[in-house]
Amino acid sequence: MGKSKEKESKTNAMRILEKNKISFMVHTYDCEEFLDGVSVADKLGQPHEIVYKTLVTVGKSKEYYVFVIPIEAELDLKKAAKAVKEKSIEMLPLKDLTAVTGYVRGGCTAIGMKKQFGTILDETAHNFERIMVSGGKRGVQIELSPEDLMKAAGGLFADVIV
Repeated sequence: MGKSKEKESKTNAMRILEKNKISFMVHTYDCEEFLDGVSVADKLGQPHEIVYKTLVTVGKSKEYYVFVIPIEAELDLKKAAKAVKEKSIEMLPLKDLTAVTGYVRGGCTAIGMKKQFGTILDETAHNFERIMVSGGKRGVQIELSPEDLMKAAGGLFADVIV
């Protein structure tokens, strides 16, 4: 199961992974405030390609959707809307993030949000045995297989980046 160098308080995401007997590794770094994914990858000495960010959107139907995409990529709103069968989607306003997901910016992960939202992992993740995503709080990244991430988040793979 998840192991880290220090004894660490478990996040909701880690508890869910352990409950589902999903293997993962925890990576921690010092972080007081929001860091973009590229900075996180650099701090952890990880190749940018395997580090993914979690974006929350809202559809025309007012439903929320979660997209997990490479840190250097941009979400294609048209492809994303098509993937979740919406007419259109837009980014969730930052001020609403914690209320909707239970997570703060920089600590948002597709696993263990307040509610289970439709989740899409960009298909580029198929190129890697393991990827890294936020562990549910700033300063914590979880490394796991893309398939296990989708199993835990109840998500699907699709082409959703520009």
